Order: sequence, then C-alpha cells, then structure tokens
Amino acid sequence: MTQSGLPVEEILDTLKQQLSERHEVVLEAPPGAGKTTLVPLALIDEPWLKHRKILMLEPRRIAAKTAAHRMASLLNEKPGQTIGYRMRLDSKISKQTKVEVITEGILTRMLQDDPSLDEVGLVIFDEFHVLLIAS
Repeated sequence: MTQSGLPVEEILDTLKQQLSERHEVVLEAPPGAGKTTLVPLALIDEPWLKHRKILMLEPRRIAAKTAAHRMASLLNEKPGQTIGYRMRLDSKISKQTKVEVITEGILTRMLQDDPSLDEVGLVIFDEFHVLLIAS
C-alpha cells in the first residue's frame, strides 16, 4: 500500500501496537482522515490475526460497497479478491478475501451460525456514532 498522506497514517503503528496488547481500541478522527479505507488495509497481515479475517461493519449498504471498492482499488484489485463485501442480495467474496465489509444483517446471521466467529480475528465497527449522557 502506498502512502496517501491521510491523517490516520500517522497513528497506524500505534494502533497496531495497541491492538496487539489489548482486545479493543477506539479510534476517533474527523471524516476523511482515512479510518475506513486505510485501517483495515494496515491490519491485514498483523501476526495476532493468525490468518483470520477482518470484518468491518458498515451500517449502510452504499457505504459498505463503496468502502470495499475503494480499499480494493488501493490494492489494484477488484472486490472479491483480498477485499470483499457482503450484504443482502449482493456479495463479492472469495476464499482469498481477508477483509469483508458487511452490513448489520449479515453480522447477525454470521453470529447466529457461529457465535464465536472462529474465522474472524477482528471486527471493526465503522461509522457508529455514540451518544454519551452523564448526570
């Protein structure tokens, strides 16, 4: 993957280290920083994944498909190779797919079929906005 100059590139090494040391990390950055497209690509070959897949949950179908297409293009590939997507009535994945961009319904079905998600090493929740209310 070539350098893009996006802000998230500055923290990728720290992110990799944090994920190798703990089971969760919250990454907050403004829109357009590269979170959706660069983070999964940077993590594909991390040893702690143990050759398992990365699932990236996108709440909207158009966002899922667009993210998969963009990541695949950064690898000079088409969706369905290293990067794929799955949603109701549309799927582009193969045995070589390492990152699957999926919608909520697909994740629900995957969890029903295999609650431990044995073939998954990381789940990324993208574009989820949190409302924190404190009293």
